[in-house]
Amino acid sequence: MALRKRRPDAVPGEPRITPKKAKNALAVAKVVGPAVIPVVVPVVLRAFGEARDRIDRMKARRLGVAVGDLARYSGKGGALQARISGAAEAVTELRERKDASAEDRTFADRSETTLRQLAAAVRAAERMPSARRRAAHRAAATELDELEQRLLTRLGL
Repeated sequence: MALRKRRPDAVPGEPRITPKKAKNALAVAKVVGPAVIPVVVPVVLRAFGEARDRIDRMKARRLGVAVGDLARYSGKGGALQARISGAAEAVTELRERKDASAEDRTFADRSETTLRQLAAAVRAAERMPSARRRAAHRAAATELDELEQRLLTRLGL
């Protein structure tokens, strides 16, 4: 193991930053700062913006929604809200199909009612204590799983 060499001017117990070193650093910053800041700040801001955009696109892709709709699905129940919204769109498509039977329309009506109730439950759960919120989300997810399965059967998938 190599031993660290001590700087020859370093004295044990003496602070590394002295008033003289601080004054010199401040003088350098006064000279170099105005030249560097206009170049560095836009690059840093652009990098932060690009990073935020990538994060938003990743979240939107994970939820299966458009980036513009991402704000609608925020919070602890955001993913569940996105699933409910997607199921509601599929139910609407089922009702509007040309070959939709009376049974399909009745199923669509009942499903829309259920989806509205699930959406209200998920929104209400946002303000609950965490244990109750998780239980409410589990119950809503189970009900949504069953509804999605019946919907896929109706759509012939």
